[in-house]
Amino acid sequence: MPTDLDKHLYTVGDYAALGETEYWSELQEGKIVVSPSLTYDHGMAVSELFVQVRAQLPPNLITVPGIDIDLALVPEDQPGTVRRPDLVVVERADRKRAMAEGRLLRASEVLLIVETVSPGSRRTDYRIKRDEYADAGIPHYWILDLDEPVSLLACHLTKEFGYVDHGEATGKFTTNEPVPFTIDLTALLD
Repeated sequence: MPTDLDKHLYTVGDYAALGETEYWSELQEGKIVVSPSLTYDHGMAVSELFVQVRAQLPPNLITVPGIDIDLALVPEDQPGTVRRPDLVVVERADRKRAMAEGRLLRASEVLLIVETVSPGSRRTDYRIKRDEYADAGIPHYWILDLDEPVSLLACHLTKEFGYVDHGEATGKFTTNEPVPFTIDLTALLD
């Protein structure tokens, strides 16, 4: 963990240069934010969701768990924002290009982001990240809430209003955007 967290605002490049860490972190307006380890239910639900999403993707798309995304909300030399959502869906070619170029995936390359609400992240997931992801132009944002009954709030980006949703789904969630999905929410914690 860097020792100058209270004195230094990080650019996306500074943050990426830290490389892999032993802690779960994100960069929020130049500040490194460290999160507690995932709970058993959180990890289980994300794993099960990953399996369901991956099975329904066309060959040109891939889902990746827990990868850093450069939201590109400010110029590269300014304190930046990098989020590490639970799941992302991107074009295979974009992931390969980012890896070949040695850079983070960019928000402009992401089709769908999924965040799972934790006891300490409710406001962040429903408000802060919702606004950030909309500002970054990510077309689809799903918020998975594990409180019974397990629910999923699917947000899609509009030009006029930012993210718009049609309320939380429980049981089975079906959509055609960004690709046809049917998600069995009741199976996520089995």
